[in-house]
Order: sequence, then C-alpha cells, then structure tokens
Amino acid sequence: MANCINYKEVLNASQLEAVMTQEGPLLVIAGAGSGKTRTLVYRVARLVETGVPPESILLLTFTRKAAAEMLERAASLADERCRFVSGGTFHSLAHKVLRGAAHFLGFDNNFTILDRSDMEEVIQSLVQDMTIGRGAIRFPKRSTLTNIVSKAANLECGIETLMGEEYGQFLEYAPQIKKLQGLYAEYKRDNQLMDYDDLIVFLRELLSTHEQTRMVLSDQYRFVMVDEYQDTNKIQADIIKWLSRDHHNIMAVGDDAQSIYSFRGANYRNMFEFPMLFPEAKLIKLEQNYRSTQPILNLTNALMGQAQEKYTKCLFTERKDGEIPRVVDTGTEPEQAFFVSTKIKEEMSRGRSIRDFAVLFRAGYHSFELEVELARQGIPFVKYGGFKFMEAAHIKDVLAYLRVIVNRDDGVSWGRILRMLKNIGPGKSQAIIAWMKESACSASEIAAWPGAGKAGEGLKGLASLLGALSARDFAPTAVVEQVVKYYKPILQEKFDDFPRREKDLEQLVLMAERYRKISTFLDDLLLEPPNSAAEMGVVHKGDCLTLSTVHSAKGLEWPVVFVIWVMEGYFPPARANAHEEAIEEERRLMYVAATRAKDRLILCYPGRETGRSWFSSEARGLSSFIQALPHGVVEHASSRGRGVRASVWERVMPLGKRESRFIATTEKPEGLKKGDRVRHPAFGQGVVAKLVGEEKVEVLFKNAGRKLLHLGYTILEKV
Repeated sequence: MANCINYKEVLNASQLEAVMTQEGPLLVIAGAGSGKTRTLVYRVARLVETGVPPESILLLTFTRKAAAEMLERAASLADERCRFVSGGTFHSLAHKVLRGAAHFLGFDNNFTILDRSDMEEVIQSLVQDMTIGRGAIRFPKRSTLTNIVSKAANLECGIETLMGEEYGQFLEYAPQIKKLQGLYAEYKRDNQLMDYDDLIVFLRELLSTHEQTRMVLSDQYRFVMVDEYQDTNKIQADIIKWLSRDHHNIMAVGDDAQSIYSFRGANYRNMFEFPMLFPEAKLIKLEQNYRSTQPILNLTNALMGQAQEKYTKCLFTERKDGEIPRVVDTGTEPEQAFFVSTKIKEEMSRGRSIRDFAVLFRAGYHSFELEVELARQGIPFVKYGGFKFMEAAHIKDVLAYLRVIVNRDDGVSWGRILRMLKNIGPGKSQAIIAWMKESACSASEIAAWPGAGKAGEGLKGLASLLGALSARDFAPTAVVEQVVKYYKPILQEKFDDFPRREKDLEQLVLMAERYRKISTFLDDLLLEPPNSAAEMGVVHKGDCLTLSTVHSAKGLEWPVVFVIWVMEGYFPPARANAHEEAIEEERRLMYVAATRAKDRLILCYPGRETGRSWFSSEARGLSSFIQALPHGVVEHASSRGRGVRASVWERVMPLGKRESRFIATTEKPEGLKKGDRVRHPAFGQGVVAKLVGEEKVEVLFKNAGRKLLHLGYTILEKV
C-alpha cells in the first residue's frame, strides 16, 4: 500500500526543487554529503506517486547494488511498485539490450563477455603471432597494450594520439599496436566475444544507427536518472543523449569536484557540457552538508576554490562547532606510522570504537609501514584497494569451465582449461581448438582429438565433465559444485596455498545459489565483480580499522579520518606535475579524501623523508594543495620525537580539560609576543603576527606564508 509523503518536511529547499521537477532536463550539482542519494530516492518515489509506471523509469548508477538499495528505500518510503523501476549500470543496460539485439551488429545473442585479464590473454596471443621488430626499446607488456587499446576505445581517440600523450616511450611501436587493435577486433567477432568497452560502444552504435531500437528504448524509458554523472565518459553521455532524445526527461546528478576516474576514461567535462546537450536544462545545487563539521567544510571549500574549472558551490552545515583540521608533520615514515597507530589506541581508550577510524592514502603501497606498525601494536585492520577476487587465477580457472558450457566458441576459456591438463601446452591447446571448430564437434567429443597421445586421459576426464554438465539442465549451484570437485586436484597441485583458495571456491558455490541460470551468474560476476571480502559476503571476525586508497573510499564516511603521506611527490604524485589536468584531478582526489571525515580530519606527512624514487632524492615537504590554503583553515602541529621505538610521547601537554600525547622535541616557548622571530622545523623562520588566545599563535613565515599553529602540538623556538 502506498504511503503519503510530506516532501516539504523531509527535504531541504534545493532537494525539494529537484524532486518536484519532473518534466524536462535537470542537472543537479550535489556536493559531498549533501543528500544526493536521498534526492534520487525521493524523486523515484514522487514519480511513481504521481502515476508514472515504474517500468518507464530508468535509474543508472555505477553499481547495481547502489541502484537496488535506492529502489528498496523508495519502495519502503512510498510504494512497493518502486521495486519495479529499472535500475542498474550503463554496462548492465547495454548487456540487457545487446542480448536481444546483438544480431543487428553481426554478433550472436549468446556472446561471451571478456574481463580485463581475458583481454590481456587474447592480446598476448595475438602479439605472439605478429612479427615485432626488436628495436632499441622493448615492446610493451600485455597489461600496457591492454591499457592502450581499452583507453583508446573509451576516449575515442587514435592509437598514435593516445600514445603520444601517455605512452611516448613506446611511440615507435604505434603502427604495430594499431594493427594489433584491428586484429583484436577481428578475433572478438570470430569468437563471439565482447569486452566491457564493447558493451557501451555497441549500445551507442545501436541507438545512433538503428532507429527502431532507439524508439523502443526511448518509449520504454520515459524518465531517465543518472547518478555520479561526473564519472561518465563521452560514450555514456551520448547514450544518455540518444535515450532522452524524444522526451528530454533526464536528470543527471553529480559533483564535478569528485571526478577522480580519468584513468578509466571518465570525463568530468560532461558536467559542463550537459547544458549544451540540453539547452533548456535547469541547474540546481545541493550545498547543505549532512556529514561533516563546518571547519572540515571550510577546508574542502578552500581546497576546491583553487580549482581551474568548477561549478562554484559553498558547502555549509548546521554543525558549526568542531575541531579545525590538523596538519601533522611526523618527521619520518616510521614516526608517521607510530603516530597514527598510537593516536588511534589513545582515542579507543577514551571510548571510541575502532570502526570510527579510517586511514586513507593516495596509493596502496603508502600504507606498508603503517600495516607493520599496526600489527606490532595489535590493532586489527582491513585494507581496501588491492584485493581483486575476480582476478585470482583459481577463480578464473573455475569460471573458464562454466563459460565454455555457455559459449562453445569461447576460445580464450578453452585455451585456459586445456592448458591445465598434463601434456598439453599452448601449441596443442590451439591445435585442439582449431580441430573442434573444423569438425564442429561438441565438448563431450573432445577426447576424440587425433593427436591426443599422452594427453588422452586428461581429455577423457574433461570430456566426461563437460558432457555431463551440457546434457542436463543443472542448477547453477550444482554446476559450480561439479566443476569445483573436478578442479580440486588441479588446484592442490598448482598452488601451495590451496587451503585458502578452496575457501574462495566455497564462496563461489554460495554465490551461485542466488541464480537460476549459469549464464546469468556468469554475466553478473563479469559485469560487476566482487572485489573485496565484504562484497563477497565474508564477515571479518571482530571489528577492524579501515585502511583504504582514496579511490576505494569514495562514497564512504567515518567520524575520524587520517590521510597519510600528504606530501609533495606523493599526494599529488610527482608524475601529475607534467599535466595541468592531472594536477586538477589530484586536487579533486584530495577533496574526496577530506570529505570522508565527519568529526575530525588529521592530515599527516613525514617532513624529513626524502624521495626514494628515481625522479628525486630531495625532501619534498607538505603537499602544495595544503600549503596553498588560506590561514586559519588548518592548524599545524608536529609529532617529531626522539626515536619511534622509545617514548616519543613521553610528555603529556595540556589542552583545555583534555590531555594530548603529541610531542614536541623542544619546550613550549614562553612569553611569545607579536613581532618575535621564531623557527619551525617544517616552515623555517618567521615572525609572530598574532596571539590567538593562550594556546594558538599566527606566524608569518618567510617561505610558507601565514600559518595558524597550536603551541601544544608544534615545535616552535625563538630565534
């Protein structure tokens, strides 16, 4: 039964305007923590409430899980029919359409989807068949070749152009890579394969060239909503244009300040070009933040105020009080790890839960020293941004058996399962695949290959398995169980850590229980792979501290956030300095990191560390993004000590009614007054410009500008 919603009571003015605007194009600029999801949920509810058939609404998000959760919320708020709204990703929409219309493009409707590692395997096999001259430099590795081919498809640019901009070291091989691009396209057509890029490219092609398909889809989806529009690429923007061409009922929601996926082909300029696609578009800004305190928002507003191109917005909140974000110079990397670990333990001793904390970093390897220190101090943690379930060799092995059952022409999967048999290498596996195509034999007849020889027994076992699974209409769970049973002896011989990998295979069986068809199970795994233990349904025993790359933390929040290695050359990385657009994206990445914090934000950098990479051996100092902030936005402090393993925080310094175990290596300067000359270990020499109460001082530094320092947390000595 439908509920009656009083929208004015539950939405702020901007959210209400977005929800109540139903006809025509609408661009919603949604700042971090401003209730973007809430706005989408209530707009779905409002559309259904006003009589729009749920099947006529399309909600596109970047994960199907996000779409499902939004529709579930809408159903619980308003009308259960909201569950029938079409929700999913661009790729899942493309997959759904192409399964019924691939024949218009010269494909069978039972094509197989290639994931990233499959792409690499195909490309590597094609490279081996090409004649590559050995010049002064080596030919790119298959992962690099796959990056080039995929990014050229996503950006819709030529191989030479892309390589000139991003892979100049391999530019002399551009002709061969262009040829490889063509061979790869031919191979996919010959073997009824599509990769992720093909899904959206072919959907766009259908919409732009096949009028009947476009009209059917446009008529079916009369109201279209897109979440995270800043993360779309040009192809996806075109898909939106074609889907909405006849009715213009399109709402795009996003935040240009959170566009951080250019490496995937995302184009934040789609946000700025939306009004060009739809000139009559209304623009609404969501600026009230429901997550962070105002001091944290002051930092993020100032940070994005430096951006070259932006939709100007000023985040505000009713949470006016709170600590000013703190910038802490920890001296060295071990001291940084020790500072973060010990500070978390101190806060936990005061009653905070370990789940209240997150430590974020620009790159996965930045947390290695911290991980060691956390283990030393007995602090449990889970790290996100590295583990890739679907890329694990044993998972791909098992899925290869399932895929040849669904698509007999899948040469990539045939090659994988044949090479796992004894006495069969790459040459024999290709010969078997070619023989199967020529003789048009079924999977159960593979043992009849004339050249079997010593491989005969292995081929018989494989033929028996595939024949049994193909002959009956097994449930997906039964199919996966049979394949895992067959594969276990191979697993135990192939991997030393097979007990751990067996647990993953057990999880695969459990995941299959939710499906009625093996083809749907495979499609879901490949379209939206589970890449973390949490996504696979694995529950960690006990509570854990979260360690995460900033990219993996997007969309999440914690009461207390540490960002480590906030240092020039690390965040932003040195390579970003070569391109203005790269620096701008790094700035947006810093914004995403800072806006994850609800109550406290601590930015750390080891100021005495020198670069350990090939491009520099000099100390780099605090990130230029933070140095450029106006005074008063952050407080600067230091935790440099007399040795990490000793008692770095021996001295407890007063802070109002609280205690702090931050340490300064020199005593707090007494009797400071305006005009005093002072020295700071990170900022150098300066002059006291203002005394702020009894605990803070504003200093004008010769090289670093004006800084607000807390005397209880910093190293400051009179000159």
